[in-house]
Amino acid sequence: MNNAHLHLVVNHLPIIFPIVGVIILLIAIFTKSDVSKRNAYIVFILGAVASVAAMATGEGAEDAIENIQGVSENLMHRHEEAAEIFAGMSYFLGAVSLLGFLTSYRNFSLDKLMPVTILIVAGVSLYFAQEGGRTGGEIRHTEMRSGANIQNAVENSGEDQDD
Repeated sequence: MNNAHLHLVVNHLPIIFPIVGVIILLIAIFTKSDVSKRNAYIVFILGAVASVAAMATGEGAEDAIENIQGVSENLMHRHEEAAEIFAGMSYFLGAVSLLGFLTSYRNFSLDKLMPVTILIVAGVSLYFAQEGGRTGGEIRHTEMRSGANIQNAVENSGEDQDD
């Protein structure tokens, strides 16, 4: 397993964990379940830990693919910038979730605000997760790049005329 493969293995986790966490937190809010609320917080914390792993493997992945034909330095830079913002949001979501987890055992007045606050932070984090994932995908998946649909439409229209 090379560095690029390792990055691909771990980089999906920081995106998946917040999605699962939001689902669990919404269930907790509607059912008023403290156990589900704490489980959601743990999932968000795990997402922050997974972000550490994704960021730690990113540089090695860049080194592994930077000389491959068709890989753009500009696309890698855009992905790196988006990933750094998302990682920061993921760390913040993990920290707020840890605070929520701790306050859920103490009946602090802050505990009442934590689920909604964390849900909002998770929503913002998921926006940046989408940006990080999209920009990462564009590095090797040319069909994701802007203009790909236009190029594909032109290529397909030429095929239709041959029939």
